[in-house]
Amino acid sequence: MGRRGEFVLADACKRADIEKAVDFAVRTFGGIDILVNNAGIFPFSPALDVSEALWDKVLGINLKGAFLFAQKAAKKMAASGKGGRIVNIASVDGIHPTGNLAHYDASKGGLVMLTKSLALEWGRSGIMVNAVAPGSIATPGVSAMSAAGVSAEQMAEIVQAVNARVPLGRAGDPDEIAKVVLFLASDAASYMTGETVVVDGGYLLS
Repeated sequence: MGRRGEFVLADACKRADIEKAVDFAVRTFGGIDILVNNAGIFPFSPALDVSEALWDKVLGINLKGAFLFAQKAAKKMAASGKGGRIVNIASVDGIHPTGNLAHYDASKGGLVMLTKSLALEWGRSGIMVNAVAPGSIATPGVSAMSAAGVSAEQMAEIVQAVNARVPLGRAGDPDEIAKVVLFLASDAASYMTGETVVVDGGYLLS
């Protein structure tokens, strides 16, 4: 497409790595205008079986990491005088639980409220903070669940049960989420902040 892209390896819940990643972006491109907090994990586990280590890992990546990335990026955005856009990838599970994901649900529910809190604080600096709450999306993470103690047959049953509730009758495509992120990061959403846009094919209606 004739555009330039760069990457830096970082642990999404370690402050030092997060600061390194944001500083790398500023150094490489001369500033930071958009942050999309997309890192997340969702290991299935009944609440009675969730270990402290698993709880800390999920909350660390899904919520703590998102906050630390937003905090570091917002400092750069505010200092530039131009503001910026932050888009958090939440989940319908942050609004309505589906079961066996209490740790994940807590992290995404926290991310929805974090989005509102940061939007309230940073609006005067021209930083707009919004979130997207996807429903069932056909991602590599879903496909890899069999490697996390969920068999391929169990995963197929879970996906089938979820999709059976979706009024549109199918899982979403990652690009359908990316388009909403693009909208929130663009001037088309210039008077939106603190909002969570649900993109779930109507799942929460059922």
